[in-house]
Formats: sequence, C-alpha cells, structure tokens
Amino acid sequence: MKEVTRMSEVKNVLVFPAGTEIALEIHDALKFSKFVRLFGATSVPCHAEFVYAVCEENVPNADDPALIDALNAIIDKYSIDYVYPAHDSALLSLARAQARLHAPVVSSPLETVEICRSKNKTYEFLKGAPYLPQSYPDAASVPGFPVFIKPSVGQGAVGARRIDDMPHLVEALSDGVEYAICEYLPGDEFTVDCFTDRHGQLRFAAPRQRMRIRAGISVRSRRFAPDEGILSIARDINSRLAFNGAWFFQLKKNAAGEYRLMEIAPRIAGTMCVARNAGVNMPMLTLFNMFGCDVGIIDNANAELVDRAFISRFETDISYDTVYVDFDDTVTVRGKVNTVLMMFLYQARNAGKRIVLLTKHARDIAQSLDEYAVSPRLFDEIVHLDPGADKTPYIRPNSIFIDDSFAERKAVHDSCGIPVFDLDMVESLLDWRA
Repeated sequence: MKEVTRMSEVKNVLVFPAGTEIALEIHDALKFSKFVRLFGATSVPCHAEFVYAVCEENVPNADDPALIDALNAIIDKYSIDYVYPAHDSALLSLARAQARLHAPVVSSPLETVEICRSKNKTYEFLKGAPYLPQSYPDAASVPGFPVFIKPSVGQGAVGARRIDDMPHLVEALSDGVEYAICEYLPGDEFTVDCFTDRHGQLRFAAPRQRMRIRAGISVRSRRFAPDEGILSIARDINSRLAFNGAWFFQLKKNAAGEYRLMEIAPRIAGTMCVARNAGVNMPMLTLFNMFGCDVGIIDNANAELVDRAFISRFETDISYDTVYVDFDDTVTVRGKVNTVLMMFLYQARNAGKRIVLLTKHARDIAQSLDEYAVSPRLFDEIVHLDPGADKTPYIRPNSIFIDDSFAERKAVHDSCGIPVFDLDMVESLLDWRA
C-alpha cells in the first residue's frame, strides 16, 4: 500500500467506542502509522484502556442525546481531526450528527449507512438482485419451513435463529422486535472484505470463510481467491451504493450451492486483520480516502488463515526504576532468545528503566550474548557471579527481579522485599498502549 499524495502533518484520530473488536482492529492497523496519532473514547471501562495511550471513559452511549456534546469536548481538548466509528450504532449516530460534530466522521454517505443498518431496508433497496435470499414481510406470507429470522437492526448473531414451524415463528415475532424473515440457508458462510476508493472504484474484494464464530465474531477465518460469482456481487453492490473506504458483505450458500446475501456493513470488520497482514490495511486506506489521497494496493495474499482467542492484558500498581534479569533459561530458553522477555526489556529501556543482567552463566557472558545476537548495550550493567553466589546483595530498592529459578526468586523476595517474576509472569508487565 502506498500513498500518492504526500501527507504534511500527523492527524489526530478519535476511535469510538474504543473497546469493540472493530476498534481494536483499527488500533492495530494504525498504531504504527507515521500519519496518525490515536485517541480512544468509551462509554464503559473496557479493554481500550490497555491499548490506547489516551482513552477517555464515561462517554455517553451511541443512542444518548448527550453523546455529540461529549465527543465535541474531546475533539476540542485533543484537537481531533477525524472521528472513526467502531460500532454499527455509533456509525449511524455519528453519520446523522455530522453537521454538529467538530470533526469529520470516517464514514460512507449517510444514505448508505442508513440502508445498511437495516436488513429489511437493504433487501428492499436491492430488490430484484439475483443474489438476494427469499424474504417474507410477515408470518402469513411464509410458504414453508424452515426459515431464518434475525433482527432487522442488529449485529453479530444476536437474536438470529432458525424457525421450524408456524407456532414458533408467531411466538418469535411477538416480542416487538422488527425481524428480517428469510429462507433458511444451510450452506457455508462467507465474509467479503472490500475497499472502494474516493472515486467510487471497487479496488479490492477478498472473501474469507467464517469457519468458527463466537458471539457473532468470526474467530477462525480462511481467505480464498474470489470466484466470478462473488466478484459480480461485490461489483453490483458497489454500483448501487456509495461507499467511502472499507466495507464488507456476508454471504451464505443456499441448498443449491448459490450465494445469497445476508447483510452489508459500511465499516471496518474486526477480522479485516487477515487482509491487513497480507498488505491491505483497510483502516489506513479508508483514512487516505478521507485525506483526499489516491492509493496503490499491494496484496501479498500470504495471510490465509486466522484464528483468534482472548488475550490477557494487565494493570499493576508496581513502581520500579530498575529491572534485574537472569540470563540462562530466562533471556534464553531452550537454546533460543526469549522474545517475549526481550519485548519487555526494550519496553523498559524505552521507559528509561535501568536494566541489570545478574547472571551465574558458566561461560564467558560477553561471548554468549554475541552468539545470541543480544547487544550488551541493552544492559546498563552486567554482573557476572560465581555459581554459588547470592544475588540479593546486588539488588537495590525500587526494583523488580526476573529469574526462572524459584529458589532465587524466593531469596530475593524475602530478603529484598521486591516483586519477583517467573517467565510466565512477564506478560503482566507488558504495556500495549500506543
């Protein structure tokens, strides 16, 4: 991916709500960009505080009338240049309130957002398209079972279910929610990640199979080359709706193996990380649209399968100015450099912490560091002890100690009264905020 029009300054970008899977993908996509400085805003305490260097909490929800004034206060406080919505409801609310916001919303046109927010509106707008599923306005018009219902306005798999008979359908439709009632599609499910440039040209369409889904999120997804059926649907949707940047649509196969449209969303998808790791950074490309830049796209097509799981990030109240770290089975593990520990050590170095290598290594430590390509300059001091020596006299207050040996950790903890860490505990020291 390359920019054609040169950027002259860093843009401040506010992501709201900052704790969704969408927001976390936006963060991962933009956190290293020299063109962007990221800020987060969230309505509730959430994972955002562990990844955004600046995150404003207690912002009103997307449907709260007080939201716009609250966001404007944040926009003014941090000189925000763009607001990046990271939820369907927030996207609609902010697109509708664009005239009142003090910064542009990263969004497709309002008409597109409103059509895509409702599945019934989407089906009505695309009426006659050959890739639409059979849909029914009410229970009386359903010709047979099973059918599939899902809230017309919703996201993920919330409220979506198969219905096998009329009594259960009548019962389901009596809860006051507007549903889309469609033919039941028994085949595989796919998401097609798309990018439309600022001239309205569809520049990228990459399908991926949704292989495992948790809470409506595709947590195992495999990318594959698009066939003409998928590409023709993408081109047709792009010709009918006005998109600005990243968007996606979901397909499912019917009993005959034909693609049928489930929904369209004019926003980033959390699993667009697959495209990003192949070289197509959808959140950044979308911002380039907003910047008025023309772009080139390089698709390595190397990232084929992604599997996602919960990740743990921690908050601690530990204060320290020195890190004491062992070498054998600590900096190195099973004959290789411990990359997680090295990540922490460089983080500590960036934060101005003092790092001391405190080791009983049996060989020349300088030679061993060289063999592992670990620079001795990473350490402010290297203390090479005899095999039977006690490490505790070398440790200053306001420090932490990292060592694989329980006996060493116990001695330091009891004698020096400082926090001690085994290798599996180092993850609690990592700071992911950017």
